[in-house]
Amino acid sequence: MAVFGSSVIRPGAPEWSEAQQLGRLLGERGFDVATGGYGGAMEAVSQGASERGVNVIGVTAPVLFPQRPGANSYVTHERPAASLTARIEELLTLSVGAVTLPGSIGTLTEFMVAWNELFIRAMADKPRFPVVAVGAMWGRLIPRIADELDTDLSLVTLASSVDDAVVHIQRQLG
Repeated sequence: MAVFGSSVIRPGAPEWSEAQQLGRLLGERGFDVATGGYGGAMEAVSQGASERGVNVIGVTAPVLFPQRPGANSYVTHERPAASLTARIEELLTLSVGAVTLPGSIGTLTEFMVAWNELFIRAMADKPRFPVVAVGAMWGRLIPRIADELDTDLSLVTLASSVDDAVVHIQRQLG
């Protein structure tokens, strides 16, 4: 499962605990986790998933982030990508769905690519995958984007918590 989220949250913050819980819940259900591999929500999700013994894949981007020392310590497989678009594409290729936690413009970009991929699949009658956005911020922003762009909001799920997100994923994937 691809997970997108802020790179700036720190241990002890409520957002860290939520991301860590998401990793645990996905791991308990047997989902390997793929993140951007660095710190913040990516590290918290990785930690939670690793506690449950699943593979944690970090798709890093050393060309974009040369100041970062590499994948966080919970990543079991690092996969460097050559660009931002290659990184997002790799995360989605490795995954059966995507969960977006609160974040900033990079997180929004990742979410939008996942939503667009799902939109294209729906037009082509290809199998769909869950795309879930967690939190009040996305609950305000995503409906506005759907309205402004006149696109299909029903393709994505807005969840109030990581627990709700995982319930939706299980329901959609069976």
